[in-house]
Amino acid sequence: MMPILPANLFRALLSRPGLIIAPGAYDALTARLVEQAGFPLVYMTGAGTAAARGFPDYGLVTLTEMAENAGVLARSVAVPVLADADTGYGNELNVTRTVREFESRGVAGIHLEDQVAPKRCGHLDGKAVIDRDSFVSKIRAAVAARRDPDFVIIARTDAVAVHGLDDAIERANAALAAGADLAFVEAPPSVDDVAAIPRRVDGPCLLNLVPGGKTPITDLEQVAAMGYRIVILPSLLIGAAVVACDAALSSLAHTRAVPGDSIAVRALFRRLGSEDWDAISRGFAGR
Repeated sequence: MMPILPANLFRALLSRPGLIIAPGAYDALTARLVEQAGFPLVYMTGAGTAAARGFPDYGLVTLTEMAENAGVLARSVAVPVLADADTGYGNELNVTRTVREFESRGVAGIHLEDQVAPKRCGHLDGKAVIDRDSFVSKIRAAVAARRDPDFVIIARTDAVAVHGLDDAIERANAALAAGADLAFVEAPPSVDDVAAIPRRVDGPCLLNLVPGGKTPITDLEQVAAMGYRIVILPSLLIGAAVVACDAALSSLAHTRAVPGDSIAVRALFRRLGSEDWDAISRGFAGR
């Protein structure tokens, strides 16, 4: 019996009705937490991946670093992983390698964007985008490069901030016509713009929600009613980690007492699969 591949699982999710909610993970622990919380899709956040390496989301992380991190997430969970692949790290040749690197690591899909490299977080000012034909050509290259036709290619455009909503929607539709599976129009600045995108785009859409970002939506039921298929929350866990770590460190600095409300070490290891490793060890105990 052939194993079910992550891309097949992602396609199965997309074939069902309803909004797919994908919290952002940046390492194996956060990916497992997303899965254990019952979410059917893990999103590997590029901003979180950069932050975990000590960088802001300014396009400073390489293809190798991103693909390796995506592979760690993919091997750590049974649910599919959707990964940020930035701009594809160059022209059509680089995009071809990008798709192959992520696909070979068991990732279920990626999104590629039309920012000028080095890119920056989609909810920051100062972005620039390549021309539409170049973007569409990179999407065609990505589609041609995948070995498994179920591997999901998502076309992201940041053109709203540069050229306006109409141009962004034209780019999204051109990318879908070139073979992209979903459209990702980044950082629409109003509720009306957010609602207009699924109506005007000729295919399924993804929405990115960033606290304090440019898109003023917080109600996921509203997102579902607008017709989006996927919503990603890239900064959810890394933001929570910063807040929790600041609180724990401040408490330690001021009280000089070890916090008693932290997760116990054995419980933490269980979240990371220690019982499975114990079972393997017992299987070889006779040797």
